[in-house]
Amino acid sequence: MANIAERIQSEITENPVMLYMKGTAMFPQCGFSARVVQILSHMGVPFATANVLEDPELRDGIKQFSNWPTIPQLYVKGEFVGGCDIVTEMFQSGELATMLAEKGIKSEASA
Repeated sequence: MANIAERIQSEITENPVMLYMKGTAMFPQCGFSARVVQILSHMGVPFATANVLEDPELRDGIKQFSNWPTIPQLYVKGEFVGGCDIVTEMFQSGELATMLAEKGIKSEASA
């Protein structure tokens, strides 16, 4: 099996919008993860998720990969965007919709 950094790099490369979270999009297991899922869903942005609770290696690995201590972590087109607070602020300011549009990510907000 590839090391965890290679796996993460592969996931963020293959999925234009990738969310590392606690739980799943259908059943988030922390409030911060749930909020990011709500924002992306509200915007109509298709996204993939990885549940760090199912994989302790991924849970530690994603923190080292991004040099960011908390989960959830959102990546867009391979670029680390941030955690819940940053994503929430960007959503409220309209910055998130702008960034997604600039990166060619279709969302209902830009339709």
